[in-house]
Amino acid sequence: MEPRHRVAGEIERLISGQIQGQVADQVKRRLAAWNDPRAKLDRRYRRSSRVLTFWFIVLALLAAVGTLAVFGVLSVGAGVTAALGFAGTGVLAVRTGTRMRALNTQRQQLAVTAPPVRPPLPARASAARLPMERLVEAEDTLHDLLNQLDSHALTSVPAESVAHSRETGVEAAQAIRAVAQQLQGVERARDTAPPLDRGPLVEGVRRLRVQLDEGVDGYCALVAAAGRVLAESTASDPRRVLGEATDHLAGLASGLREISHLT
Repeated sequence: MEPRHRVAGEIERLISGQIQGQVADQVKRRLAAWNDPRAKLDRRYRRSSRVLTFWFIVLALLAAVGTLAVFGVLSVGAGVTAALGFAGTGVLAVRTGTRMRALNTQRQQLAVTAPPVRPPLPARASAARLPMERLVEAEDTLHDLLNQLDSHALTSVPAESVAHSRETGVEAAQAIRAVAQQLQGVERARDTAPPLDRGPLVEGVRRLRVQLDEGVDGYCALVAAAGRVLAESTASDPRRVLGEATDHLAGLASGLREISHLT
């Protein structure tokens, strides 16, 4: 009976540890999303929108009071008060609308210049941890390089080439992270499976790690190409150097997405 209780206790600890890890990841992900500058601007924009709606309702009510006063239904004093209130509320509505336009401009600028929101890194014991650390560093570097390449004062790279590289980088990072999620799922299955059933899962972890490394290497190749273009900004054909690396990464990302759908 004691060995059976011991095995049951081990299973319970494994399941409890997995649940706690998943809950912790969700908490970290939601906290990061809440503190993201773009999310903060979105919340401020929505609050301003609600305030502007309130001012419009007040303006409508004051306009109704003024109209009734003009037709003699209400007193002249009520009409004068409504007119003064309408003027003051109109000023507040204009200020709120101006604030919303400024916030919207900031949101659009931040959508281009701010680094992407990333999920938490895998656990340190996970085989996906090191590739994901490399990916995060490469994303930051590519973000800075593309911002510099997008400056016409520094380079002659066409804006559409930079935009294409930026979009491809985002898509590739998403595909790489999907493979990392798969790898972590297989790791959890491996750790909870009976010893005799772990062989295929161990092989699955190894295979996914190879694919993950290939994906990150491809992403880093785009970073290197962007760095070469920036270093040789007066080169005869910077579009070709950046375009070839972008196309290679796009093909690699497409392959990773197909693999993630098949597995």
